[in-house]
Amino acid sequence: MSHGWFVLLDLLGTFAFAVSGATASIERRLDLFGVAVVAYVTACGGGIVRDLCLGFVPPAGISQWRYAALAILAAAMSIWSQTLIQRLRHPVIFFDALGLGFFAVAGAHKAMVMTHNVEVSIVLGVVTAVGGGVMRDVLLNRVPVILQREIYALAALIGACVQVLGQVRGWNVMLTPWLGAGSCALIRFLSLRRRWSLPVYGKSP
Repeated sequence: MSHGWFVLLDLLGTFAFAVSGATASIERRLDLFGVAVVAYVTACGGGIVRDLCLGFVPPAGISQWRYAALAILAAAMSIWSQTLIQRLRHPVIFFDALGLGFFAVAGAHKAMVMTHNVEVSIVLGVVTAVGGGVMRDVLLNRVPVILQREIYALAALIGACVQVLGQVRGWNVMLTPWLGAGSCALIRFLSLRRRWSLPVYGKSP
């Protein structure tokens, strides 16, 4: 039951990040193939890096068809539903925050199951969450969000820590992932709404 629960979270994260990537690429006026590629890379990039670090070869994002299929489906829905999606104030940020929370939890859980190492699990939870967004921004020639003042990786870190702590302490498997994903997404949303940011060092140019 717990395995299926985390597969669901992983698929939800894949869909949310794919919509984020597709919407961002549409805003950059990429063609149909470009939209699909950016959606897939955003959705699966972080998970592929995580699996390679864990020695899980070939990575699930490549070997399991459902991830690519879900990313393409999300890209198609993003193209057909642009009017609806654009009604959101910041659609890319909205779906990116959802994917960030789901992937931080799913990545940390998978790493913990395979390594039983707290530090490795937390780091790979963050990598899973932020990796796809970094690849998306690089492909679209944007400064990655993780390198800006916004609270992004820190939110993923908190979500991953909650998940790992829950597994170590034996918290309810049905509750812990939602608590971790929710705390990550909430911190991300609040940081944007209240303009929270990490300190910047050095003089302004």
